[in-house]
Amino acid sequence: MTNKFRKITPNGEVVLTYLNPLQIIFHLFQYRALIQQFTKREIISRYKGSFIGIGWSFIYPLLMLGIYTFVFSIIFNAKWPINTDESTSTFSLTLFMGLITFDIFSEVINKATLLIHHHTNYVKKVIFPLEILPVISLLSALVHSFFSLGVLFIGKLIIAQKLSWMVLLLPLMWLPMLIFTLGCGYIIATIGVYIRDIKGTVEVLTNMLFFLTPIFYSHHVVPEKFRFFCTINPLAVFVENSRRVFLWSIWPDWSFYIVNFGLSIIVCIAGFMLFMKNMKNFADVL
Repeated sequence: MTNKFRKITPNGEVVLTYLNPLQIIFHLFQYRALIQQFTKREIISRYKGSFIGIGWSFIYPLLMLGIYTFVFSIIFNAKWPINTDESTSTFSLTLFMGLITFDIFSEVINKATLLIHHHTNYVKKVIFPLEILPVISLLSALVHSFFSLGVLFIGKLIIAQKLSWMVLLLPLMWLPMLIFTLGCGYIIATIGVYIRDIKGTVEVLTNMLFFLTPIFYSHHVVPEKFRFFCTINPLAVFVENSRRVFLWSIWPDWSFYIVNFGLSIIVCIAGFMLFMKNMKNFADVL
């Protein structure tokens, strides 16, 4: 059987080779065709049977951006503390950027809780590289976010009537966030095999993290004695740097970026190793 469809259940010694992040990349790269195929199927299944279909990917974020603009610009007359002279409509873009970034993490993590349970047939009946499932989930969430990002892009052009070249840095800002999310996805997916009711716990923790991440508010308004929690929250750094380059055209905080990039790699390596180490036991547990 070709290597592309071989299910790998490494022993402890082989798992240690994944301490090198390049080994993880090479390992997943060999399944690129399979990942592409299943990601496409995942995206199509999201809108299958819907009357409007993929059109919802544009309509929903457009409606949400309109609501945010109305609520925060007209009702609350809100401004972001970083720039008190900005148009109030810009507040809705700032909020929307935070939601797009956080929603990628939230979708992958919540789906990871029962990810293996929803693909039991791949565990028991066929030879399948289970380690690509979190990658597929992440890519599906990322593609979905592109539609919202497109709406944000148009909104930025309409409201600000300009767009800086620094928007090109957004993929660089999202890279550590995607790596961190994938690592957390592997960890949650592994735990979810053994503890099925982890779904409720993760949903609660995700909601808590949502309000602890400066999405609806700026970290500047957080009291000084509590601002440390924003500093150690990697999602806060991901959201803040995304706003900096996409909306405000200012350089990201490179020191926090580098630290969080390193943290993201560590989390991803730990999550992947945990998943690969336990993968051979999934069939027995399920």
